[in-house]
Amino acid sequence: MNVKDLNKYSNAEKIILAEELWDSISKKDISISVEIKKELDLRLKNLEEGKSRLYSWSEVRAHVKKLR
Repeated sequence: MNVKDLNKYSNAEKIILAEELWDSISKKDISISVEIKKELDLRLKNLEEGKSRLYSWSEVRAHVKKLR
């Protein structure tokens, strides 16, 4: 398949293709290191316990603009 050929498809068709590609990847084929798993578990635990703050996309964007 040539990526240039994707231009002939509608956005809806591209989304369906992307979903089918994603679903074709077996979860067992995706691996993460033990260190990353521990970090993700810690972040999830902190979130569930209310120890983390969530930011909206507009808040993140505004913060990044201030840093520039």
